[in-house]
Amino acid sequence: MTKKNRRLHKDPHPLLTLFVDYASVIVGSAIVAISFNVLLLPNEVASGGVSGISTILKGLFEWKPAFVQWAFNIPLFIAGLILLGKNFGIKTAVGTVFLPLVVFLTESWEPWTRDPLLGALFGGIMVGLGLGIVFRGKASTGGTDLAAQIITKYTGWTLGTSVAMIDGFIVLAAALVFDIEKGLYALIGLYVTTKTIDLVQVGFGQSKLVYIITTKQMEIRDAIYEEVDRGVTELAATGGYSGTEKPLLMVVIPQTEFTRLKQLVKFIDPAAFVIVSDASEVLGEGFKRP
Repeated sequence: MTKKNRRLHKDPHPLLTLFVDYASVIVGSAIVAISFNVLLLPNEVASGGVSGISTILKGLFEWKPAFVQWAFNIPLFIAGLILLGKNFGIKTAVGTVFLPLVVFLTESWEPWTRDPLLGALFGGIMVGLGLGIVFRGKASTGGTDLAAQIITKYTGWTLGTSVAMIDGFIVLAAALVFDIEKGLYALIGLYVTTKTIDLVQVGFGQSKLVYIITTKQMEIRDAIYEEVDRGVTELAATGGYSGTEKPLLMVVIPQTEFTRLKQLVKFIDPAAFVIVSDASEVLGEGFKRP
């Protein structure tokens, strides 16, 4: 990247961005820690991660979860720096230390529910919310995420496989230490956490990515411009069987406007071939800012 490009990509408000990132790490870590103490731990829901390990060890030996989390998080962070050769940054170090601190400070809080299903569902939602906020701050809370990266580097497995293996082992251990039912609750909590992280990262407003193959591309393109007020991209495509060129129209549209688009295409060319898929996040003019 040239010096000119580096200047163009420079953050215009670096101090504000840094403040928001650190605030995200602190707030997100606090949410995760509180949900652990008031929802997950009282109901013995060990839904993966170092918090799941601390729940299991609390059940086995009555060890304080905050100390267990520090005992795992700090060495894993150091191992990540040594073995992965990356600078994980101060923000991740803050999350690694701050989350167990809040667990320690809130360990005397009364549980919000003694129903394991409610604990798994709402605990999963709160943990996913907290982790999503931390990730938006371009950091992590360390723990088994770093362990998964280390395993990936030295085994060649994908990161997803490594994470699934670690979390699966923790959930299995929970089922053996507590009972099968608690293991199933842990799976529910893990699933809800994953989905909530996705929602925090990409939001609720899904858009539709629509491909249109038609012999009346000019009419449909103009109708989309005028009636729906959305941009259209024309792609060159060739029919696999006929070998003839068939221009392909591509348009990204908010879900609320999709029915209108579908009606327009059907009215102009009932024989048009339309492919529709979800676009989880769209950045640019008319949508979210990058």
